[in-house]
Parts: sequence; C-alpha cells; structure tokens
Amino acid sequence: MSDERTPPATRDQYVQFLPIGTRWADNDVYGHVNNVVYYAWFDTAVNRILTTHGLDIHQGPIIGLCVESGCRYHAPLAYPEDVEVGVRVAKVGRSSVRYELGVFRAGEARASGATGQATAAAEGFFVHVFVDRQTRRPSALPEPLATALRSLVR
Repeated sequence: MSDERTPPATRDQYVQFLPIGTRWADNDVYGHVNNVVYYAWFDTAVNRILTTHGLDIHQGPIIGLCVESGCRYHAPLAYPEDVEVGVRVAKVGRSSVRYELGVFRAGEARASGATGQATAAAEGFFVHVFVDRQTRRPSALPEPLATALRSLVR
C-alpha cells in the first residue's frame, strides 16, 4: 500500500498565527493531546479572528454556525508544549467562509519538511455559514468583515 497523502503544510502557507498553551487536561491516557482538543483550538483561532474584526458574538445581528470541519494528524503534541494555530482563508462566499488551519509547535522554525520549514503537526478546516441570529437563515457577511477575511486568503 502506498502513502499518497499530501505532505503536511508548512508555516509559510498560513497568514496569521494564534498562540495557544496546552493544558494538563488536554493530554489523554496515551500521553498526547486528544483529538477533540484540536477542534477546540480551531474554533478558538477562528472566533478570535472574527471578534478582532468586529463580529459581536453576544449581541450582533449575525452569528457563524459551523457546518463542516475536519482534521488530519501528522505528529503528536503533548502538554506542556505550547502551540501556534496558523490560519488562512480558502474561500469567502456571500454568507460562508472556509478556513484552513495548521497546528505547529510554538517557535518551531525548522523541521524535516522538504522546504526546510516547520511542518504542521495537524491540519484542519472549518466552514462557517453566517446566519441571522433570530431566524437562523443565511445572511450576507458585513462588508468590513468580508474584507478582513479576504485579507487572509492564501
């Protein structure tokens, strides 16, 4: 059986990074960060970007609902390592956004990747559909938010 998987992404393939500290509780019985924690990191990174660019998650007229997500794991991470979640935007639609994320060991600049760049320990994606808070029907992204998200397209 041949391994035809795409090699892990490198740091230079992401636009913005969010540092996150691992917690003792993140490790599972096998001694590494449990898979569900990566999804929490993705959610945290995406929502940090959205709130930084003006999305009012508590009282604003629109909210983002996750409609799809996924993750590929390349190398284990464990407490007490700190990580950085790299974010790029693959597509900004009228009411939806597809984010792509890479989890890297904090401060790791070089690794065994073909480019000499640090490679992702995990890569994922996260799709939001923005909806009206009350009706839950798709709603167009406000232009300032859409512009900010387009600046993360790579």
